[in-house]
Amino acid sequence: MSPAPGTRKRKTPTGTDAARAEHRRELLRAMLRIRRFEERCVELYSAAKIRGFVHLYIGEEAVAVGVNEALTADDAVVATYREHGHALARGIPAEAVMAEMYGKTTGCSGGRGGSMHLFDASRRFYGGNAIVAGGLPLAAGLALADRMRRQPRVTCCFFGDGAYAEGEFHETANLAALWKLPLLFVCENNLYAMGTAIERHEAQTDLALRSASYGMAAWAVDGMDVEAVERAARRAAESIRGGGGPHFLEMRTYRFRAHSMYDPDRYRDKDEIERWKARDPVTRLLDRTREDGELSERKLAGIERRITEEIDAAVEAAEQAPEEPVENLLRNVTSGFVEAM
Repeated sequence: MSPAPGTRKRKTPTGTDAARAEHRRELLRAMLRIRRFEERCVELYSAAKIRGFVHLYIGEEAVAVGVNEALTADDAVVATYREHGHALARGIPAEAVMAEMYGKTTGCSGGRGGSMHLFDASRRFYGGNAIVAGGLPLAAGLALADRMRRQPRVTCCFFGDGAYAEGEFHETANLAALWKLPLLFVCENNLYAMGTAIERHEAQTDLALRSASYGMAAWAVDGMDVEAVERAARRAAESIRGGGGPHFLEMRTYRFRAHSMYDPDRYRDKDEIERWKARDPVTRLLDRTREDGELSERKLAGIERRITEEIDAAVEAAEQAPEEPVENLLRNVTSGFVEAM
C-alpha cells in the first residue's frame, strides 16, 4: 500500500468532513474484510480444508461494498457463483459463510450449498447461483412480486459479462423494461467470461450502451472506485424507488485471481493484470483516506486486527462445527430423485 504524498498537508476532519472520514473508513473496512476472507480461503483450499469449486472476489470488492451501501434491509440481492463478497457485504456473518465453505451444518445453507450457493432468506440474499445468468429470471420474479404488492423495494441482481451474453439476460431485461420492474441490474464486467475475452464474444463491448436499447437507464461506472460505485448505485436505487423502472449499471472491474482455483489463467497477459492491480480498489481508497488525514496507521492496524480476529474465529468455528449425519443426506431431496435411486 503506497504512503500518502509528503507534499500534502494533513488536516483533522470536523463536521461533515468527520462524517465523510468515518464513512470512508467503513467502506475500507468492508473491502478489507472481503479481501482478507478471500485470502484465507486460498490458504484453506490449498490445505484441502475447502473443496470443490471456489471463485474468488479479489479485485472486485468495490462493487459489492459500494452497491450494498445503496440498498436497505428490505431490498433483495441475487448474486452469482462468485458471491463471497456479495454475501459478506450484505451482512451474512463470516462464520456462517466459512462454515458453508467447509460443508458444515452451521453454514448459511446448512452445509449443502458450498462456495457457489450461499443463501440467507432472513437477509433477503437469494444466492449464490451456480448457473451462469441463472439468477436473472429469479430477480425478475422477486421484483415483479414487490411491484404487484406495491412494496417500495429494489431487487439487485449481480452478474458478469459472460452472463450478459446469455438469453436469460436479454429476456429478463426486456420484461423488466416492459413491466417497469424495480430491478437494478449490476453487471460486473471483468472483461473475461471464464477464459474468453469480452471482445471475442460481444460485437458491442459497451454493455451500458447496448442495454439502453431496452428503454432503461444505463451507464458505465468505474468498478475499481468504491465511492464512484456507491454514488451510481444510490442514484439508480433512488430512481427505481421513485418509479423509474429498471436500471443497468456496467461496473468495469477486474478479478486479480484466476477464474477459479482450478484455472491455470493462461489466457491473460501478465502485464494486463499488473496494470489493473495498480488500480486496486482497496489501495485507492486507503490512499485517499491517508492523503486527506482521515486514517492513522494506528486506526488501520486496529481495523486489520479486528478483521483477522473475526476470520480466525470463523475458521475455528467451522473446524469445530458438526457435519450432517449420513442418515440425513436425503432430507429435502425431491421424492422423484429418491425413487430413482
